[in-house]
Amino acid sequence: MTSVPEEVPCLLMRGGTSKGAYFLADDLPGDPAVRDELLLRIMGSPDERQIDGLGGAHPLTSKVAVVSPSSAPDADVDYLFLQVAVDRPEVSDRQNCGNILAGVGPFAVERGLVPAGEERTSVRIRMVNSGDRATASFPTPDGRVDYTGEARISGVPGTAAAVVIEFPPGEGELLPTGNARDVIAGVPVTCVDNGMPTVLIAATELKVTGYETPKDLEEDLTLADRLREIRLAAGRLMGLGDVSDTTVPKLTLLARPREGGAVCTRTFIPVRCHTSIGVLGAASVAAGLRIAGGVGEELAELSGESDRIRIEHPTGFLDIESSLGTTSDGLPSARRTAVVRTARKIFDGTVFPRAAARPQGGHR
Repeated sequence: MTSVPEEVPCLLMRGGTSKGAYFLADDLPGDPAVRDELLLRIMGSPDERQIDGLGGAHPLTSKVAVVSPSSAPDADVDYLFLQVAVDRPEVSDRQNCGNILAGVGPFAVERGLVPAGEERTSVRIRMVNSGDRATASFPTPDGRVDYTGEARISGVPGTAAAVVIEFPPGEGELLPTGNARDVIAGVPVTCVDNGMPTVLIAATELKVTGYETPKDLEEDLTLADRLREIRLAAGRLMGLGDVSDTTVPKLTLLARPREGGAVCTRTFIPVRCHTSIGVLGAASVAAGLRIAGGVGEELAELSGESDRIRIEHPTGFLDIESSLGTTSDGLPSARRTAVVRTARKIFDGTVFPRAAARPQGGHR
């Protein structure tokens, strides 16, 4: 049997617009089922308040990063992202998280997995969920991570040190269906994957404006039914199989920009409406907007002189550096993707999981 610890070293961090518990892989059980059961108890799930754990009662604050030294020659550390459901006993590894990714480099230095540079440190990261790579660069004056700085990101109060994340071109298809535009359940969509499988939909096609608050969109039951229908069909079309129990693909509604950006978005993860937008989801949206014939072509306001795309979301904006090339078959492909995020260490210590449930028929 795998030993289950009664206390676990943990570093709680804000990464981008998410918050999560960061662990060394060696501090958790090796058996995934045993590990996930422990993480449910650590985060306080299933419970809509997560009152007895670290979770913050929302998918954006019920996240886990598991980090270990990498055996890959082109990576320093491996990063496994786990989404812990709030009100269900579920832990999913079916997606990456680009916000929690922002804290992986600093965590690797904090835990001694990567030596700090004298002024800045770059950490090469293998995202275990997908096999994709990223390089995070951040300040480490005098060999210590400095979380203070002047970078500001929407959805986070105050400022912090910039974490610059570069994504090399992925090996998968930017257009998983092979088409710039598909029709699913009578709705034109663009299925794109630039680090996060995402379905782009013009908001007006679903009888909404795309400027509604997340709360209003979540309360629209007709919209929820339509989104569920589209997501299930898109999952099969994108080669993801049955996605009824997964959080991918994401669905992003597009509308014309209102605040000087390139496009206005509302993203579902998969049922809750994101209060901002995920980093990798934004990377996919940005690439999708540049695809000729895609559903965003008539909505987006793009500058032909810059790679930067400002994506508006419910609490502000996110800037993505995005440029495309073409494959030997003439299909669009991602050439460059980069983003500036911030991260902050909140606490570093020991977490004590709630007691495991006693087996049925046990001593009372």
